[in-house]
Amino acid sequence: MPSDIEISRAAAIRPISTIADRAGLPVDAIEPYGHYKAKIDTTRLQPADAKGRLILVTAISPTPAGEGKTTTSVGLADALNLIGKRTMLCLREPSLGPCFGTKGGATGGGYAQVVPMEDINLHFTGDFHAITSAHNLLAAMIDNHIHWGNTLDIDVRRIVWRRALDMNDRALRDIAQSLGGPANGYPRESGFDITVASEVMAILCLADDLADLEARLGRIVIGYTSDRRVVTARDLKADGAMAVLLAQAIKPNLVQTLEGNPAIIHGGPFANIAHGCNSVIATRTGLSLADYVVTEAGFGADLGAEKFFDIKCRQAGLAPAAVVIVATVRSLKMNGGVARTDLVAEDVDAVRRGAINLIRHIENVRQFGVPAVVAINRFHTDSDQELAAIASIARAHGSQAVICTHWSDGGAGAEDLARRVIDIADAPSQFAPLYDDALPLFDKINTVATRIYRAEAAVADPGIHAQLTQWQNDGYGHLPVCIAKTQYSFSTDPAALGAPVGHIVPVREVRLSAGAGFVVAICGEIMTMPGLPRVPAAEAIRLHPDGWIEGLF
Repeated sequence: MPSDIEISRAAAIRPISTIADRAGLPVDAIEPYGHYKAKIDTTRLQPADAKGRLILVTAISPTPAGEGKTTTSVGLADALNLIGKRTMLCLREPSLGPCFGTKGGATGGGYAQVVPMEDINLHFTGDFHAITSAHNLLAAMIDNHIHWGNTLDIDVRRIVWRRALDMNDRALRDIAQSLGGPANGYPRESGFDITVASEVMAILCLADDLADLEARLGRIVIGYTSDRRVVTARDLKADGAMAVLLAQAIKPNLVQTLEGNPAIIHGGPFANIAHGCNSVIATRTGLSLADYVVTEAGFGADLGAEKFFDIKCRQAGLAPAAVVIVATVRSLKMNGGVARTDLVAEDVDAVRRGAINLIRHIENVRQFGVPAVVAINRFHTDSDQELAAIASIARAHGSQAVICTHWSDGGAGAEDLARRVIDIADAPSQFAPLYDDALPLFDKINTVATRIYRAEAAVADPGIHAQLTQWQNDGYGHLPVCIAKTQYSFSTDPAALGAPVGHIVPVREVRLSAGAGFVVAICGEIMTMPGLPRVPAAEAIRLHPDGWIEGLF
């Protein structure tokens, strides 16, 4: 079978005006970026009720290569359209970090892709560059303010706003800046986060519109004064200029699937270090145009789905109708104790052992009152006995597993899944978040740790408890929490596979994202600036003499 990039290049891509017309978008709402992608000016759309039903695609705990959430999202959207259901696909934008690191691009795979694949994975319409620039403008204005007299009395020891870069670069995690003498400012310690972990990214994804975006930017807490009062981006008069840099980036991006169905791709926070969902604006646009909207949340359901429910749905007033949990034989075998090098060999017993991970995710989704179906993303190495074992286990725990071949067959390979999704999505939603707004901040962290991760408790040192108490006293206690931890385990230990119980979740650091509207709890050894692997994907990416991009996957 051809590679993903070969399939993408061979596709007969329709003009973006054709896709806009199919989506029901008026001509004056489309701002083309070349022939095959466009920005959507949502201010040109007529106000409409969100009539569509929202379908979330999540997954079990993944292998490092991922289990195919994006591929399944694309295949499901194509399948729903194939069986006559007006459907919109809403996805996140890829980060350059994984593209040049380990995981590769994020446009799906095989015959379930969004296109143009190279453009989407590399720069796209410039949204991430705009977010990076807005983030770093604020950082520059902080240092400039201090350099020119510091009238706000910012304590240089208590500046919490770092810089951002959309690239994996471990050397920038912790830095000493402003060296070289008085002309370069006051020396201090700082660091970089990857752009997808930036609060500006989260704000763009959670804002209702441009006015709300600017208001949220103004609420960003950049640090504290010498007497511990918060200092915001609005205090620095940075919010207006940041909003100007983001005025185009806040407009969702329209592209298409290989089968010519409309797809909106916008925003791209990671779910292991941020909230992991595409933008509220994109989702609402899809819901106003289609009968069904398929979206995804990053990594396993313990991360992306929990944050989708407790952060995005809470803030945006969304009520998801159904959840698709993507499972693969290889991930279950890995969670059943099989080494990564041996995942191809048939091992039904390992699938049964590893199914404890799938069961945990089914149970967790059920806590939110949303019905779930299991989508088995089939690989050619999977045996019938392994697939039958998954189906039997899912059925025994109140769900149905559907075998999907969308990677090789496109939408036609996910029609059974589409029909099952319709069956469960058309019932009234019983959705409710996991915890109440009024619960104290640390109790919210502990609720996620005990009910979703099945830990004995979350623990933190007295300084973190004092910080959370201070934020509560300052009026931030109603915010939800966004837990940053490894994606490979329910615990904070990436090697603890399966479904561990009774472990401890150590909270290493907390960060207030007042503009985004949540509190980040960094747990275990998770990094907000990833590093490159021993052999980064970037080593194989190059230009062919004819101008084609090679090595991108």
